[in-house]
Amino acid sequence: MNAGTSDSPGEAAAAPLKASARRVQEALAGRGLDFEVREFPASTRTSAEAAAAIGCSVGQIAKSLIFRGKASGRPVLVVASGSNRVDEKKVAAAIGEAIGRADAEFVRARTGFAIGGVPPLGHLEPPLVVLDEDLKAYDEIWAAAGTPNAVFRLTPADLPAVAGGAFAEVRQG
Repeated sequence: MNAGTSDSPGEAAAAPLKASARRVQEALAGRGLDFEVREFPASTRTSAEAAAAIGCSVGQIAKSLIFRGKASGRPVLVVASGSNRVDEKKVAAAIGEAIGRADAEFVRARTGFAIGGVPPLGHLEPPLVVLDEDLKAYDEIWAAAGTPNAVFRLTPADLPAVAGGAFAEVRQG
């Protein structure tokens, strides 16, 4: 499967997907979802880099942040708008458990992906999931797809089917 075509936003590379991006493509297909993972020559590791590579606003980037449940030790996935900082107390209220930061080792061990490429699905261990309601303001959003250069386009309405979880207010402020 090829990574993309020139009729998509930004300039996607037309080459076979890297292994982690291919895992995301397969996870999408496994859920019956017809989204196309695209790899870009420029980094999409941060929300600003992804928006610049794709040609969209930073708010349209659906960044996947992994936290750790303080009591359970479970991974907690927050899919947030790229323009938002996440309020950990709001996330804790949404899942019923206090959360803490997760280091790179925890993220890799629990999701199978490195920070900067964590997608909203396909994790080694199913996380608790909270979706940022601010993403609903956009017609389309872009999520990481397993590498610091891979993304896929979807709509906010598709996000619960992709990631699971429910929408909640998670933005600081």
